[in-house]
Amino acid sequence: MDMRQTDKRAAEEAERLAKEQARKKTWLAQEKAIEEAQKVAQAKRAEKRAADEPEQLANEQARKKTWLAQEKVIAEATEARRARENRNREGE
Repeated sequence: MDMRQTDKRAAEEAERLAKEQARKKTWLAQEKAIEEAQKVAQAKRAEKRAADEPEQLANEQARKKTWLAQEKVIAEATEARRARENRNREGE
């Protein structure tokens, strides 16, 4: 192997290493961009969740109030039915 071939191989190796470093740098930049985008998206989701929380709480309270009112109506109707049945039995 003469000096020209050795120099040529050294230059090819240096070029290969430079390309590999450039690919690695590009890959790392892409990964960092993806990570940043995910952080932004996560922050937006957290912000939306915080903004929606009072509304969800109010809705849940309204559902609970409605449910309790329905249960009260059912209990009162059941009590009234039992009272009528007891009066009918006493009248017989």
